[in-house]
Amino acid sequence: MISDRLKRVILTELQLDEFSLEDSTIADTVPGWDSLSHTRIITAVEAEYGIHFKTVEVIRLKNVGDLQALVDRKLA
Repeated sequence: MISDRLKRVILTELQLDEFSLEDSTIADTVPGWDSLSHTRIITAVEAEYGIHFKTVEVIRLKNVGDLQALVDRKLA
């Protein structure tokens, strides 16, 4: 399940007021989520949570659920 905190970070970076994000949500299905905004989202998530992702970790992300799982692992 996607946390409200992560959802807020993503939607803020995409300048969306509301959008349903599920574990299986992929970037192509979210308005405005392109390669440039993806970089902004990753940077904003790192700043929000005080964590750092390795490039290989980011490359392996397939959907929003993968991003949530990665954040959870980093915080554990």
